[in-house]
Amino acid sequence: MNMENYYSTRKNVFERIQDASTATKILMSLMMACFTGIMAQIIIPLPWTPVPITAQTFAVLCSGLFLGKKYGCLSQIFYVVLGAAFIPWFGGMTGGLEVLLGSTGGFLLGFVIASYFVGLITEKYAHARSFRKMVVVIAIANFALIYIPGLAGLALFLASQGTSVGIVDLLMMGLIPFIAGDIVKIVGAASVSKVFLPKD
Repeated sequence: MNMENYYSTRKNVFERIQDASTATKILMSLMMACFTGIMAQIIIPLPWTPVPITAQTFAVLCSGLFLGKKYGCLSQIFYVVLGAAFIPWFGGMTGGLEVLLGSTGGFLLGFVIASYFVGLITEKYAHARSFRKMVVVIAIANFALIYIPGLAGLALFLASQGTSVGIVDLLMMGLIPFIAGDIVKIVGAASVSKVFLPKD
């Protein structure tokens, strides 16, 4: 396949996803929720924090890239709601409402927000689909839109357990150990956008 055919195919696939029926988009959202659940099982527990390293944020970021703001966001709503209701597909094959009220509940909320944001930029600004710009967009989604509610939720959980921590301890438990892995996932998601998203 020469480059002209590649660019044409990439654009056609993107437009077909955008122009798909509502039922098809809902099905794709459910499939992306399943992919998020699968990636959540790639897990590295850390002894000093109840928040493990997982690969699910890569799926969260890709959901906005592929499905846009509405259905990317819907995929993460499916993931959170179905996981809280009856599907044990959160990290470590866990599920239930107690997870939402636990140490990682804020991060799950951030997934919904981050997916919407990435999808919004991807849909609205074609010029932002370059690798460098998508690195910035995805980094904002990851480090601001996921970690701010995530750290807030972690702090509330610890307080409910009678544990009071300072900001440095909170960052050590909920942010700093994850930065290196997150950079890999951000670059990976931006690389996906470079390969699959048209620039016009």
